[in-house]
Amino acid sequence: MSTPNGFPQHSRVCLTRSMEGGAVQDLQAKKAGKAAKKEAGGDGVPPKIGTPISETLKLLPEELKANMKIKSITPRPPRKPRLERAASLDEKSWRKWRRFRTSQESLTDPNETSSSNGSLQEASPSPPSGGRASPCNPCCQQDSLHSSPDALEASPGGKSRGGASDLGKRASEISSAFGGLLRGKGFAGGKPRLSQIMPARPLPPMELNVASHSLRTANRIDSDCLDYRHYSQHKFGRVSSSLSDSRLQGNGTLYDNCSTDSMKSTFSVLTPIRAKDVRSRSYLEGSLLASGALMGAEELSRYFPDRNMGIFVATWNMQGQKELPVNLDDFLLPTDPDFAQDMYVIGVQEGCPDRREWEIRLQETLGPHYVLLHSAAHGVLYMSVFIRRDLIWFCSEVEYATVTTRIVSQIKTKGALGISFTFFGTSFLFITSHFTSGDSKVNERKLDYNKTIQALTLPKNVPDTNPYRSSSSDVTTRFDEVFWFGDFNFRLNKDRETVDSILNQNPGTDVSKLLMYDQLTSEMSRGSIFKGFQEADIHFRPSYKFDIGKDSYDTTSKQRTPSYTDRVVFRSRYKDDIQAVKYSSCPVIKTSDHRPVFALFRVKVRPGRDNIPLAAGLFDRDLYLIGIRRRATRELLKRREQKDQRSSSICSIS
Repeated sequence: MSTPNGFPQHSRVCLTRSMEGGAVQDLQAKKAGKAAKKEAGGDGVPPKIGTPISETLKLLPEELKANMKIKSITPRPPRKPRLERAASLDEKSWRKWRRFRTSQESLTDPNETSSSNGSLQEASPSPPSGGRASPCNPCCQQDSLHSSPDALEASPGGKSRGGASDLGKRASEISSAFGGLLRGKGFAGGKPRLSQIMPARPLPPMELNVASHSLRTANRIDSDCLDYRHYSQHKFGRVSSSLSDSRLQGNGTLYDNCSTDSMKSTFSVLTPIRAKDVRSRSYLEGSLLASGALMGAEELSRYFPDRNMGIFVATWNMQGQKELPVNLDDFLLPTDPDFAQDMYVIGVQEGCPDRREWEIRLQETLGPHYVLLHSAAHGVLYMSVFIRRDLIWFCSEVEYATVTTRIVSQIKTKGALGISFTFFGTSFLFITSHFTSGDSKVNERKLDYNKTIQALTLPKNVPDTNPYRSSSSDVTTRFDEVFWFGDFNFRLNKDRETVDSILNQNPGTDVSKLLMYDQLTSEMSRGSIFKGFQEADIHFRPSYKFDIGKDSYDTTSKQRTPSYTDRVVFRSRYKDDIQAVKYSSCPVIKTSDHRPVFALFRVKVRPGRDNIPLAAGLFDRDLYLIGIRRRATRELLKRREQKDQRSSSICSIS
């Protein structure tokens, strides 16, 4: 509703309410009030509604003060709360944020607060110490603090702080506030209403918990450091990263709680280390139970919670062939176990002429997750040890030794090659051998075995983990876990016809009848060879002797009897430390008259001490780069060939 001169009546009400606080203060300051009344000389009648706006603007501050003292305002009761719909959690959090941003306290009285920034304050006739200002309208924004006499004149004791000299200054401020009201927008109705509130930024998006916290193992920390996050927040405030959640919310993008927690988390796979832990000293440092020891129990449990690692052991007599298999995946990476092993040890007898090419092919097959820890050769006997690159820091120096069993021959085709090292606190010995061949030369093969265990000088610099259980006459007693594999050349004591008939009767994996004639099984049961060793159950066909490139056994004039010449045996200082998971051959590789034989093991690992000579993370870097480069090149060529085949077409000429 507007007055005849066009000025909204509601604005006049707000102006009168805003001037009420000053009138109350002037009544308390009697001297200032009397002086103002004499100077005004009026009858105390407020301006009429019909007064022009130009005349109203010309009013002096003293006249305004006189009018304010006479005009009385009846206080209104508070409004009833308006019913609203139930707000969601996101809306409630946004409203709390808005109230925090828009609320401002009075500059003079800590008890006076305003509910909206820049709104007019409606004063009440109560004492200044307990009065609260209520919002009127945001039409006079940025002037509310200056236009409120309560905020300028009220004191904690309820007394006036100004005198007659300050009256003119306060009246001029009221006049300027009145001018600002005239320049602002008019009220739509007779009652003051708040304008529509628009958020300063987009509402925060709804949380989508599309991922489970229990599945995010990348940020999991050890149980003894679970309080580290709360400690960091209490000590340093908010723990954040370069990409904070505020930037994500500011963009208005939809995000899930788990992903933001991951991005702003300071915890990686590495366990956080407190400064006080680094400062502390202990006489146990370097021992098995020391905290932070490289080979200790704490570090071992991080990588192997069950303290068991997977080892792949394979042997293959390559027959000196230059041609290598096109693909070694079926040999090194069988599809039966779902996961690759932690360590790969491959022994070769009668290896190919180009040993480096063979190692490159192994690296290419295993890929970038594995590195060549060590490789050694003794004539045409090759052995390569690959390990996951994460575990290379826990290996000691690698040592190797060789034994020749055929001294007369200049070409070292028969003998043994051993590689040993300590992993954490468990010592390993890997031996690959090529014993004397011949169906009836069982005693010669036993002599080869005895010579090997006596002449193999290992370990050299790496200390024995348990010297009290070692023997100087048997190298296999000086290590915790021993794997012996190779072409042992033990045959089946049966003629070719009988063996063929058994194989034809049992084309599957039932070879128990054949093993009744196996020389090695018989000698091991007597204890004349491989004392203390075990062998997993055999469920594959004999690995020797095949026609090259075919699945048929020897069809030459010699008609050699199929036999289990290629074997893998193992022994341990401690009972049940080695568990055989799989023992099989690889029939798809047909470049030799022998089929590769491999075994998968689960081996228990124990913590160790830091006083052993470490390998310091050394591996064959050149081989690693060549193998990875060739792996990528072959993949590119394969894709190019597939693309050419799809795009090629056959044209006919008529």
